[in-house]
Amino acid sequence: MVIRLTTGIEIGFAPRQVEGLEHAKAEDLDEIEITPAGLGVHFPKLDADLYIPALLDGVLGSASWMAGLMGRKGGKSRSPSKASAARENGKRGGRPRKSAA
Repeated sequence: MVIRLTTGIEIGFAPRQVEGLEHAKAEDLDEIEITPAGLGVHFPKLDADLYIPALLDGVLGSASWMAGLMGRKGGKSRSPSKASAARENGKRGGRPRKSAA
């Protein structure tokens, strides 16, 4: 998705990277409203709003949502140090079981 501002600046992102749009289908994104002040974009079919100044700062969702996104990316990383740590953890019996509280 690309949002072009009247200043000529374009903000591009994949909807799956934005909180509120991550599960949207193409037809959910075809209707867009600009807020009266021009600082927001509203997707009526999803009842989702984006704040343009936050998008310019690279903020694609709430702090907790973005932290979860980063955590998922980190969990998928593959590096020699991560593989070595997993092997060492396996030698000691692996991940501890969760206790029933």
